[in-house]
Amino acid sequence: MLPLAALLAATALPLQAAINAQLARGVGSPILAAAISFAAGSVVLALVAAVFVRGLPSVGEMMKTPLWLFVTGGALGTLYVTGNVILAPKLGAATLFSFAIAGQLLAALVLDKFGLLGLAVRELSLGRVAGAVLVLVGALMVRLL
Repeated sequence: MLPLAALLAATALPLQAAINAQLARGVGSPILAAAISFAAGSVVLALVAAVFVRGLPSVGEMMKTPLWLFVTGGALGTLYVTGNVILAPKLGAATLFSFAIAGQLLAALVLDKFGLLGLAVRELSLGRVAGAVLVLVGALMVRLL
């Protein structure tokens, strides 16, 4: 069921890119559109957190967490969303997300192979590499055929 949940959650991404691309046209800037998107998302997430999160950590506990962890995820999300806002109108949703998925898979294989950022090490296998190659070939087919 978890892979199905991941599949369903990912359906929001091309919708988000198309909506943000329209917003960029409306406000005259893809960067401003991405900023508005993140601001709206932050408000929604703050409301969801207020309802569902209980037992916040103390400031002392939070201070034990490296500062870069508080910044990097949001910065990477900014890069991703802004890139999507810029590229969606130029590439179309199918091409953009075909290559996005291929890029995500390649990065994930590296993270798994070396156990980076606290992930468990998962060795590369012929099947995993072949799957990644097939995804990349599929992205090329979406773009070129």
